[in-house]
Amino acid sequence: MNATGRKPRLGVFKFASCDGCQLSLLDCEDELLAVAEAVKIGYFLEAIRQPLEGEFDLSLVEGSISSPEQIEQILDVRRRSRFLVTIGACATAGGIQALRNFGNVKEFLEVVYARPDYIKTLPTSTPIAEHVPVDFELRGCPINKQQLLEVISAFLAGRRPAIPNHSVCMECKRRGIVCVMVARGTPCLGPVTHAGCGALCTHFARGCFGCYGPAKGTNLPSMMQSLHAMGQSPDSLQRLVHTFNAWSPDFRDAAAPGRLHLNLVNGQEI
Repeated sequence: MNATGRKPRLGVFKFASCDGCQLSLLDCEDELLAVAEAVKIGYFLEAIRQPLEGEFDLSLVEGSISSPEQIEQILDVRRRSRFLVTIGACATAGGIQALRNFGNVKEFLEVVYARPDYIKTLPTSTPIAEHVPVDFELRGCPINKQQLLEVISAFLAGRRPAIPNHSVCMECKRRGIVCVMVARGTPCLGPVTHAGCGALCTHFARGCFGCYGPAKGTNLPSMMQSLHAMGQSPDSLQRLVHTFNAWSPDFRDAAAPGRLHLNLVNGQEI
């Protein structure tokens, strides 16, 4: 209960995305019962059919902004929300659909659709924070459900979420996983990727794909140089970071053709 004696209202909203991060909340199963007991779910189309009305103490937003009407919708959600938390790679970094930002959307429409003039879309697909103020970003593709529970609990308790910002390498060390870069020569973004997955890919001797986006304070230019020295071509390096979080500033800048070329040639942080 809050100061007024009522349960805080929770809203869960979706924009351009696959619904996977919303499903992470439903996947909490037993823990979800505790969440439902602590809050009043005011809007969550994945779980309940209830019209959008009123204001929310906490709004969880999945997905990127990819169409004109979504700009108006996210402005409306922000106005209604005391706290707004973005969940997942689409909401925090544009997601896979942000790959359009590196191409020509008009050409894509003409190739895919018989009547492209019927399609209303933006030339870019961008994270929520590029349109409205965001109180916290929870990364991942999909998000870690335990981290999601921590975020909800923290905002209900009026404290900052205790979400670690170290890299996947820390998770590898804790699980006793041998470094795939050192032992196998496998390209891996673990040293520069935000933790949260539990080192899932490296546990199966695969390189990290950067699902959780860049970790804070990492040296991406140096990482690119190391991977290049292992035999990765500039094109391969671009493809490596042009996935779930391609539009995150660190990944985007590190893979920019001119900057990447200068970095690899000169061995400098550009």
